[in-house]
Amino acid sequence: MYASRRKVLARIAALGALPWGVSARAQTGNAAAPIRLALIEGLSGPFANAGEAVWRNLLWACERVHARGGVVLPGGARPLELVRYDSKGQNEEAIAALRSAIESGARIVLQGNSSANAAALIDAIEKHNERDPERQVLFLNYSAVDPVLTNERCSFWHFRFDAHAEMRMKALMSVLREDRAVQGVYLIGQDYSFGQAVLRLARQQLAAERPDVRILGEELHPMGRVKDFLPYVAKIKASGAQAVITGNWGNDLTLLVRAAREGGFDGKFYTFYGNALGAPAAIGEAGVGRVLAVADWLPNVPDPAAEAFYRSFRARFPKPADDYVHMRMQLMIEALAQSIERAATVQSRAVALQLERADVALAGQRGTMRAVDHQFQQPLVVGLMDRQGTPGVPFDVEGSGYGFRVIRRLSADDASLPTTCRMRRPQLA
Repeated sequence: MYASRRKVLARIAALGALPWGVSARAQTGNAAAPIRLALIEGLSGPFANAGEAVWRNLLWACERVHARGGVVLPGGARPLELVRYDSKGQNEEAIAALRSAIESGARIVLQGNSSANAAALIDAIEKHNERDPERQVLFLNYSAVDPVLTNERCSFWHFRFDAHAEMRMKALMSVLREDRAVQGVYLIGQDYSFGQAVLRLARQQLAAERPDVRILGEELHPMGRVKDFLPYVAKIKASGAQAVITGNWGNDLTLLVRAAREGGFDGKFYTFYGNALGAPAAIGEAGVGRVLAVADWLPNVPDPAAEAFYRSFRARFPKPADDYVHMRMQLMIEALAQSIERAATVQSRAVALQLERADVALAGQRGTMRAVDHQFQQPLVVGLMDRQGTPGVPFDVEGSGYGFRVIRRLSADDASLPTTCRMRRPQLA
């Protein structure tokens, strides 16, 4: 748990980052208690940069709600209060943070940068909500993409706003299926539930979509502990693979692609998260035409509304290192505000019933929640790294001089996959 002073500063940031320093409560014109959102995320350690990127995105989304007067309820509009809890990326710390958040009055938990943490939180929230129905909690997940979380481990109290790993792999395969230069691939990932799922899905989908492609190597490495990926790159090169498929994120991806550049690997990278957090700058010119990334949205989506949206984010966070905007996190907060207003209460079960039918749009991107498994349905895009200023790349990433040109767009229907969820729903008396 972070120091109490930092908690106070975080609350001030969430409530005070408005024009002329006006607090959100003052902006709504009433003294109603804020709706507390508990962000439980790794905000220190090897993946702190990913956690801080989440914080900026959620802060910006909350500010948008504040700017229009707050969340409208029968007793008056109420502001959102975003409070940080540092899980350090560990399950035990995440559960301890959950307890603290509940005791502090939070009934909405936000987390995403670890599927292992997400699974632990789902289990803990299920048990808490059953034994303490007066303080039931909702879990909004923006990045934990292990498919099981909305399949066999689905929960009424959990809503995922990111496309899960199988959906993301499907989008990448729609490109690799046509890439006849690739005859052999190397699979590498972080050794935890998500990384394991990515490798399993790569095997399955390659067999279905490109049975002619050989898997020349497969590797799981300790998460957040490898400082030198050159030995891994040496094995990738020795295998003769023309491409790497990886779900690595944060420093595990940045260090991997940097080692690939230093080690002279000139194949392609099919990635889940190669579009930010230092990766483009790390690989540099060697990534042009070689690094692909799948996302719900990219800054170079050719749409005037998307361009205006991205420019407004960069105006809010002008430092190049802060340049990582997540459209799905903006839609998540919009869906939450919409659902609270439709429920006309902050009672968790009532809000959940409205979240099940959420339908939100922002800057040309629209998503809907699927009630049967609480998996958000939205378009996906695949981008290819290129130099800023080339056709289709007006914006670079983090001041690197390189951006991602959109080469494939999947509609929400095309990106969708069936579910095996058999949700246990609470009695709705």
